[in-house]
Amino acid sequence: MTLPSELRLRSVRVDTPVVLAPMAGITNAAYRRLCREQGAGLYVCEMITSRGIVERDETTLRMLVFDDLEDVRSVQLYGTDPVYVGKAAEILCAEYGVAHLDLNFGCPVPKVTRKGGGGALPWKRRLLGEILEHAVRAAEPYDVPVTIKTRKGLDAEHLTFLDAGRIAQEAGCAAVALHGRTVDQAYSGQADWSAIAELVDHVDIPVLGNGDIWEAADALRMVQQTGAAGVVVGRGCLGRPWLFRDLAAAFAGHEVATLPTLGEVAAMMRRHAELLCHHLGQERGCKELRKHVAWYLKGFTAGGELRNSLALVSSLAALDDLLARLDTTEPFPTAVLGTPRGRQGSPRRVVLPEGWLEDTDGTGCAVAEDMHSGG
Repeated sequence: MTLPSELRLRSVRVDTPVVLAPMAGITNAAYRRLCREQGAGLYVCEMITSRGIVERDETTLRMLVFDDLEDVRSVQLYGTDPVYVGKAAEILCAEYGVAHLDLNFGCPVPKVTRKGGGGALPWKRRLLGEILEHAVRAAEPYDVPVTIKTRKGLDAEHLTFLDAGRIAQEAGCAAVALHGRTVDQAYSGQADWSAIAELVDHVDIPVLGNGDIWEAADALRMVQQTGAAGVVVGRGCLGRPWLFRDLAAAFAGHEVATLPTLGEVAAMMRRHAELLCHHLGQERGCKELRKHVAWYLKGFTAGGELRNSLALVSSLAALDDLLARLDTTEPFPTAVLGTPRGRQGSPRRVVLPEGWLEDTDGTGCAVAEDMHSGG
């Protein structure tokens, strides 16, 4: 099949059919800028709660920061109340110049699902429809496309993805992204790409595939196997923002696989730190970098003492001193190519509100929503 060369989400045109998945605590303005510098794509802000936006919560609003060069502002919105989601969508479009809204119906984290949010919500078909209708209606005057991200279902016995795709299409959504795992799988096991193909056949709007894209070749294989209009990349780019360079090349028909030396990885870490400090200040920026150190150095022979010191770095000057101690000529460890990155865990029981499975209605359901984002 012919590979897609771009992604169209109504008014939004994405040069390469690749989307950076929203990841809590990861995809802040600095990381989105870093990935954008590597290749074309759509880079989504970490998940923001609708209630936090509507009630002008300071912590929530601090997350709504965009880089100066972020020409397409994309935000993932979380919410369980249609009215709050609609109001939040209106605020994002009118006051923050957001050009794309994605709604989160895939988060598997217990603190989210126990309130009926994230990956739990699509079980309530009517509630899902109401939320999407409110969001689409609020965004429509601003010509802002609304998409959703979801999972296969709660578990193998409670699948929701086909209904969710149909409901999204009927509500006027521009696309649906499907993570080929159930909520109880979290990030364990293997993503089921056949479900993505099934959804492609089931709806007329674009379907984006998500799950187990560790290298650019995986993205091409997913699109070829499923007919997806594009891919959503999450954990595969942790410590490897240059994956977007490879993805842009692959979808353009070029065979480019970036295998940077440790010196080039160190330069990428330094650039990441610089962007974090620019947006967050030096102290907090360096603290934020710490969580990325293990991902950047995965497979390299940097010693434990040096790794520990990097994981405690508190200033750019200290970071420069530590990076200078790395063997800049060390080649990229090919053994880690194609292997999982980030959290994996094991299957677990889905935590749901009491009586959640008794019906698939949920209309007018007033489920509690945490003010701050997570998951």
